[in-house]
Amino acid sequence: MSEELRPSEADEAVDEVRATDADAWATACAEDLAAEKARRRAEHGQPPGSAAEELRRLVDAVTDKLSSIQSPLLGAVAGPAAQQVVQQVVQQAKAAVEPVIERNPDVFDHLAAAGSELLAAYRSAVQAQEQRWTQRDTKPEEGGEGPGPGERIDLD
Repeated sequence: MSEELRPSEADEAVDEVRATDADAWATACAEDLAAEKARRRAEHGQPPGSAAEELRRLVDAVTDKLSSIQSPLLGAVAGPAAQQVVQQVVQQAKAAVEPVIERNPDVFDHLAAAGSELLAAYRSAVQAQEQRWTQRDTKPEEGGEGPGPGERIDLD
């Protein structure tokens, strides 16, 4: 007898090939996705994080900047004392902000979205008002000689 597979063995072999193909497809998709993310990161830089992460970065950047500033106006004697006060204030502010960020990270995302919506509404209102200001009445008024907002005065 030749090497023929029994029906149950044939089904198992087909299932194994299908599983291998599915894994290959998933692997190829994951590789393509990773390559696309790397390309976008290289082209556009790191994507922004959540609003809470951005607030943390802002606080850290302000802290670093304030710590590195040396005031020539205060002189050499008052300089270290002034820096100590600035660092203390910054640490207190950081201590107040960090717990709020940790407890409510989603709140900052909602506030950022609401701010964007308010900005869009304000922009729309301003554009509509500007259009009303810049539009002129192009129909000549009765007895008038052309368009204009003024009224005709008879000098006789």
